[in-house]
Amino acid sequence: MLQIQSPSKRPSSPHPILNLSFRVFFSGGAVFAILIMALWMLVFTGKTQINAVQINPFYWHAHEMLYGYAMAIIAGFLLTAVKTWTGIMMPYGYRLGAIFGSWLIARLAWAAMGIGIGTVPAWLILASIFDLLFMGMSAWAIITAVLAVKQYKQMGIVSKLILLTLGNGLCYWGIYSGEQNYLRVGVYLGLYLVMAIVLTIGRRVVPFFIERGLSFDSDQPIKVKNSKLLDVISLGSFLIFMIADLFYPNPYLVTASASIVAIVNTSRLAGWYHHRLWQKPLLWSLFVAFLGMCISFVLFALQPWMDFSHSIAVHALALSGVGMMTVAMMARVSLGHTGRSIHTPPRTLNVIFVLMVLAFVFRVIMPLAAADYYLVWVMLAQAAWIACFILFCISYLPILAKPRDDGLFG
Repeated sequence: MLQIQSPSKRPSSPHPILNLSFRVFFSGGAVFAILIMALWMLVFTGKTQINAVQINPFYWHAHEMLYGYAMAIIAGFLLTAVKTWTGIMMPYGYRLGAIFGSWLIARLAWAAMGIGIGTVPAWLILASIFDLLFMGMSAWAIITAVLAVKQYKQMGIVSKLILLTLGNGLCYWGIYSGEQNYLRVGVYLGLYLVMAIVLTIGRRVVPFFIERGLSFDSDQPIKVKNSKLLDVISLGSFLIFMIADLFYPNPYLVTASASIVAIVNTSRLAGWYHHRLWQKPLLWSLFVAFLGMCISFVLFALQPWMDFSHSIAVHALALSGVGMMTVAMMARVSLGHTGRSIHTPPRTLNVIFVLMVLAFVFRVIMPLAAADYYLVWVMLAQAAWIACFILFCISYLPILAKPRDDGLFG
C-alpha cells in the first residue's frame, strides 16, 4: 500500500488566500459573478460597444458564465478535493497564483470585448492564450496527482476536464474563423460537460453531506439510499441526451433521453430525502439545486412539443446546476476546509440561497407563466443573481481570506 509521507517542511504562501485553491477561486469566482452579470445587463440592454458582428453577445455571455465563472469554481473545488482523494499536495502559493492569474487575465480580456474596448482579435489572442493555459495547468495538476497514486476511478473527472479544454478551444476557433457553429458547439459542450461534472460530484457529496449534517444532532446515524443501477442509467441517458441535443436534435430522442435523466435523478432525490434537511440551509440548498436540474430535464423533454424557447430549458439547467449548486457547494466547502463548523454557518445563508431560487423563478418559471413581461423577468433574475453573490461575498470573503482557526495550513 502506497504511503504518502508528510512533507518535512511546513508549506507556506504569501497570503492565506493562496493556501489552497478553493480560497482564491471561490473568492475570485464570486466577485466575477457579480461583475460579469452587471456587465451582461449593460450588454443585454445595448449599453456597451460590443462588436456583435465578430462575437455574438449571447455566446459572449454563455462563454463567460461557463468557461469563466463555472470553471473557476470547478478548479477551486477539484484542486482542493484531489488533495484529499490522493494525499498529494496540490498547487499553493505562487504556483497557485500563476494558475489563478491566467484565469483572471482571460476574464479581463473577455470583459474588454464585452465593453467594446479596442479590437476583438487582439483581446481574443490574449484571452485564448491565458484561458487555455489556466485550464491546461489545472488539468495537469489533477492528472499527475491521480496517476501518481493510480486512482484510475477519477479518470472520468479527468476526461471531462480535457473535453472542457477542447470545448473552450472550439469557442475560440469559432470566433477566429467566423464559424458560429463551432462557437455554438463549444458553448453547449461546455454546459453539458459542466453538468456531467456536477452530476458526478453531486452523486458523491450530496448524500454524504446529508448523512453527516443530519447525524450530527441525531440520536442515531442517518443513512440515505443510493443505487448503482440508477448511477449507470443516469450517466448513459445523460450522454445520449447531450449527443442528441447538441448534434442530432431528433425530438423523440431528446424527449426520451431527457425524460429518463429526469426520472432517474428524481428517484435519487427521493432516496436522499429526509424531512429534517429543511432545517439546515447547507442541505436544503443542495437538494433544491438537484431538484431544479430535474425540472430542467422535464423542460428539455417537453420543449420540442410545446411553444416555449429552448433557452428556457438551458437557463433552468444553468441556474440550478451552475448557479444554485455551486453556491451551495462553496458555502459548505469554505467552512469545512477553513476549520470552521459546518453546523453553525453564517446567518445570511438562507437569504443567499433564496435569492438564487428567485433568480431561477424569474428566469425560468415567470417567462413561461407571463411571457409578455419577458424582459422584466430577465432583469429581475439578473438582479437576484447579483444580490445573491454580493451577500455571499460579504459573508464568505473574510472567511476565505483568513488563516484557519486551528493553525493548520489550508
